[in-house]
Amino acid sequence: MAKFRLGVAGAGRMGRNHIKAIANSREVRVVSIAEPGEAARAGLAGTDAAVFTDLDSMLAAGGLDGVLVCVPSDLHLQTVRRLVAAGLPILCEKPMGVTHQEAQEATRLAAAASLPLQIGFWRRFVPELKALRDRIAEGRLGGVYLVACFQWDGAPPGASFRAHSGGIFIDMGVHEFDQARWLTGQEFGAISAVASGIADEPWPGDPESAQALAAMTGGTTAIVSLGRRYPLGDVCKVEVFGTAGSEECRFLWPPTADATFYAALKEQAESFARHARGGPLEGAGGSDVAEAVAAAERAASATLNA
Repeated sequence: MAKFRLGVAGAGRMGRNHIKAIANSREVRVVSIAEPGEAARAGLAGTDAAVFTDLDSMLAAGGLDGVLVCVPSDLHLQTVRRLVAAGLPILCEKPMGVTHQEAQEATRLAAAASLPLQIGFWRRFVPELKALRDRIAEGRLGGVYLVACFQWDGAPPGASFRAHSGGIFIDMGVHEFDQARWLTGQEFGAISAVASGIADEPWPGDPESAQALAAMTGGTTAIVSLGRRYPLGDVCKVEVFGTAGSEECRFLWPPTADATFYAALKEQAESFARHARGGPLEGAGGSDVAEAVAAAERAASATLNA
């Protein structure tokens, strides 16, 4: 079977990560890239994909089986809307908008057009997390008291990114909220949150570190810990405590963090290609991201009101 022809909308940091990961795929090929920023386009030197200055030009050129959306978060909805009009399957980076209403609207548009829509929750393709989820579902840890999800970055992002990201809970925390739902099979109940007051914040409502404590519908408690300064660089881990055992999974941690990340991005793109060609959805769908963003919004609101 011919490789799936993927277009990429947005070649910023995350877009370039996807392009790098997919370069090793035997199933998917990036054939077109749309990026309005001159500096970002300059960083694509050497790619064999066609590079366009805007999405409409890339779509007009044709030859695509689907599109990966990596534009800034506050442009997700309008980009999905344009791709739905073009009739193309969509793999959208989280959070598919900066509010749950935007995520719901994007999901509705794709469903009304009967178009495949998958969300970039790449952790669902990490073998260690998939194995942990299976162990929880099989009852090997017993009843789960607590699932604690940690995401700490090496350094804060730049000003331009923070201006479009929706804040720490929408930008970072949405991964943790989806992960907790996916691992436990439970939904979120009451959520409280607090932000650290250690660093002076240039962006009101977007602290460098924030933590959330949540009840889940099956009786589990969830902790979401977020931070933007960690000496080892970008790290993620999850800890699960149950009546029959506990487990710590440092699934994104030096020295294997990059290998884990890029392998998951590649598998995610390949799963999307299979889904776009009529296979089942193996990753996250629109309703998953809408639930995760709704929880992130509630945590952000609780932080502001604390």
